[in-house]
Amino acid sequence: MAEPPKRTIIETVKQYGNRLSRFIRGQVKSDEDAEDILQDVWYQLSRVVDLDGIESISGWLFQVARNRITDTYRKKKEDALSDTEFDDEDGNISFREILLADAETPEDQFFKDIFWDELMRALNELPENQRIVFVQNELEDKTLQEIADQSGENLKTIISRKRYAVQHLRKRLQTLYDELDKL
Repeated sequence: MAEPPKRTIIETVKQYGNRLSRFIRGQVKSDEDAEDILQDVWYQLSRVVDLDGIESISGWLFQVARNRITDTYRKKKEDALSDTEFDDEDGNISFREILLADAETPEDQFFKDIFWDELMRALNELPENQRIVFVQNELEDKTLQEIADQSGENLKTIISRKRYAVQHLRKRLQTLYDELDKL
């Protein structure tokens, strides 16, 4: 009697990719988060030595996705320095928008210069591995998974480094935030 064909990652992605993607997108707020989570699910699957040893591949995939979604919500509460917002007359402007926006007036340029100077000082206070993760993720727009893959580090290690960097930067830049609120 012939052995049943071995399951491959490519076949699994083809079979479950669309369904899994729709499931994840329905659970998170942004497409970027959904893509990161889906990528992480496939990465976890690629680390499985014997795919045929998983009794229910569908159940396994969706459980990994649910766990990653839960982890994402937990981390978002702590990590999102780019979600820090300042109120102005027109509404909210995000941290990233302030740093990367074109200066329209000399005051805008002065403000940006001060902010960049303070950010660079605060970044220089960080251990190199935390600084690199923060810069690549927040300023170069790389996903945490891309950073982990590039560095060969565990994703959870990269997430921890980012969290420590964000905590330090928030504390370090609090005075500047308070000054902005007075303006």
